[in-house]
Amino acid sequence: MRANQVTCEAYGYTYNRATGTCNSFRYNTNLETNINNINNTNNGSGNANELGSNTIQINGTQNTTKGFNNNCLINGDRNEIANSVNNATVFGTRGEATATNSTVLGCTESDSLLGFKQSMHLMYGRQTTTSGWNASYLNNTTASFLNVPDNTAMYFHAEVVAVRIGGTAAAGAPGDFASWVERGVIINKSGVTSIARERDVIKSSGTVTGWLTQSAVSGSHTNFLLNVKGAVNVTIEWAGNIRFTQIKTGVAL
Repeated sequence: MRANQVTCEAYGYTYNRATGTCNSFRYNTNLETNINNINNTNNGSGNANELGSNTIQINGTQNTTKGFNNNCLINGDRNEIANSVNNATVFGTRGEATATNSTVLGCTESDSLLGFKQSMHLMYGRQTTTSGWNASYLNNTTASFLNVPDNTAMYFHAEVVAVRIGGTAAAGAPGDFASWVERGVIINKSGVTSIARERDVIKSSGTVTGWLTQSAVSGSHTNFLLNVKGAVNVTIEWAGNIRFTQIKTGVAL
């Protein structure tokens, strides 16, 4: 039974005489945008925060957050933060942030390809309790890795530290540690990725037999991996501080 005007208004709703309907809520096409874009500051012209961009600060011109971004900072012009990337900071010109918790410096001419020449800084990490190879993860988030764009070359420099925090193995003790530097070049040639790398052992203390790190790519896929290997019944925390220097060529390699 359709409510009449008296009944409708008695419940605190709005009666629409033209349609003979009782409305509890009037839809506003701007409501979703207003709800999902809050606490943003834009100092400059031509900047765009797409739907779901929250707590964004932009200083500059023609910068874009692609949506569902939180707690990001852009300083410069024509930079972009990819969809669903959070806590990213981008400086310079035509920089492209594609990873959460990353810092990007764009150094590209204003009319060049997005991310053409830039540097990136991010972290990988995980915990191990076995002696086999395991992939560490971008931001310690399971199965999360940096994607290498098509026809792109990246020099990388990874500073890796591992420390034992527990485990039942008799040899060694919590506080044992080891560190390495991994460096090299990854190149994605039209979707097929390869790597040339080297490793230096820096310093260690205690029993660290079998501990190791090695950068890699995931076969013909385009992910950068930082693999780590610990020891049986030894609980080890791993952290990799990685810097990338990128050229996204824009041509088929």
